[in-house]
Formats: sequence, structure tokens, C-alpha cells
Amino acid sequence: MTTLGAVFRPQLAPERLRSVARTADGSGLEELWLWEDCFLEGGISTGAAALAWTERVRVGIGLLPVPLRNVAVTAMEAASLHRMFPGRAILGVGHGVQDWMGQVGARAASPVTLLREYLVALRALLGGERVTTEGRYVRLHDVALDWPPDGPVEVLAGAVGPRTVRLTGEAADGTVLTAGTTPDGVRRARRLIEEGRTAAGRTGGAHQVVVYLLAATGSGARERLRAELAAEGAAPEADLGAAGDAPAVAAAVRRLAEAGADSVILQPTADEPDPEGFVRFVAREVRPLVP
Repeated sequence: MTTLGAVFRPQLAPERLRSVARTADGSGLEELWLWEDCFLEGGISTGAAALAWTERVRVGIGLLPVPLRNVAVTAMEAASLHRMFPGRAILGVGHGVQDWMGQVGARAASPVTLLREYLVALRALLGGERVTTEGRYVRLHDVALDWPPDGPVEVLAGAVGPRTVRLTGEAADGTVLTAGTTPDGVRRARRLIEEGRTAAGRTGGAHQVVVYLLAATGSGARERLRAELAAEGAAPEADLGAAGDAPAVAAAVRRLAEAGADSVILQPTADEPDPEGFVRFVAREVRPLVP
């Protein structure tokens, strides 16, 4: 069964999160995803608040930019969330937008190397291991968590380019693909992920693929969707986004699922006029139409 979720976009003020999170919980939404975009809202702080305000909805943090965060700090915070809210926190990490990383003096000369080193160390720490490593970017000496998660946890990684997508298969437990990913793009990503898994000898277990889908409903939906896609530089003929009623949006979700997406997270436009209504739309109208 395809997992369905929605995004609380950081263009909304932080104080709006409580209402949206409680709406997600009450409406039966499976997953609510948050972003750590510069320079808007923190991923761990908003994730912890959303988890504390709710009882059942899973909360995804996608993505934490690794150049901004020492891997030991990320491990400590992720472990705390997993212990306080078992089974409900989802952690995703990624390169970060390179221009933003440059603004804060954290841009890596080799983002792929950094992400590889980070994923290996983070998964080891969250697995309860004691880690010593001297990489190009990640350096730890005899580091172990006093309060690791009680059981196995997954670490997802965001990816766009083929090298990073392949790396997620090699070193992550799942892959997060942007809303700029078409169904054909999901199929290509699946092939690259399997190449990475094979190269790393990771033959067992499943690798989750999460895909964002830009969506709009209600008054002016098509116009809002077209405007956001144009602002992102998408070609007019690109098979991206969904606008309209629940059957139209569900059809777009199904296309991504048939291409290999395990989870589809509906991403409202930045100017979505009713975030709570969007969450209810996803949970109550779109969900019944997606197998």
C-alpha cells in the first residue's frame, strides 16, 4: 500500500505548525513532512514540536543539510526523537542547497564525499556502535551514544543527480526525491539505487523511495501550480505536479507509485491559502483513492 503524506512548508510561520500538525493527526494523515530550508525553520525543533503535539501521525524531517550539522549532534537529536516517540520520527539528510551552504561558510568541495562519510557514521552511531573515523570531512574519535535508539532506525537521504542517487542505495536506508521527479525519473532512480545497493553488497531488506508531488486543489489550483512550476524552471510539458479535485491528484499519485515510489508526499504550493484544509483533503479525499 502506498504511503501518503503532506508537507508543512516552512514558508508558513512556525506558530502555524501546531494547528496543521493537529489537523494531520485528527484527520488520519499517515505522514507530515517538515523541511529545514535556509533560513526559515529548524528541522529538529519543528519535528520535536509536531511529535509532541500529536499522538499517531509520523513526522518526517526532509531534509537536514549535512554541511550545517556535526554528525554526532544529528545522531544525538535523532536518537532522542526515536526514544521519545518510537516509530513516529523519520529522518532524512542531504547535501543542502549549495548557495545556502556557501552563505554560511559550510559549502563542501565534494558534497558526495561528505554525504557518504556522514551516512556511514550516522547509521553506525544510531545503531549503537562506537565510532572512530578520520575522513575528509567526518572525524570522530571513540564516539558512541549513551542513549541510542531502542531498535533499528532508518536514515533516508535526499538525491537529485545520478551520483547521489546511486550513493543513497549504497549508504542510506531510503531515498527522498524532489517534486521535480517525473514517473520516468522515479524509474531511473530505482535502477541507480539498485546499482548502489549491489555495489555495496546490500542484497537484503527493502529500500524505501519517497517522492514529493507538488499539488494544488480548490480555487485557482491550476494557476497556482503552473506559477510555482514556472518559478522552479520546469518545462511546460514536464509531467510534474497535480491540480484539481481528489481523483486528479490521486491519479498523479498512482503514476508515481506504479513507477516505484513507496511513499508520495503531497507538497502544497508556497501560497497555499488553507494549509489545514490541504491536509484534510489529502487524508480524507485523496487517500481513499490510492491503493
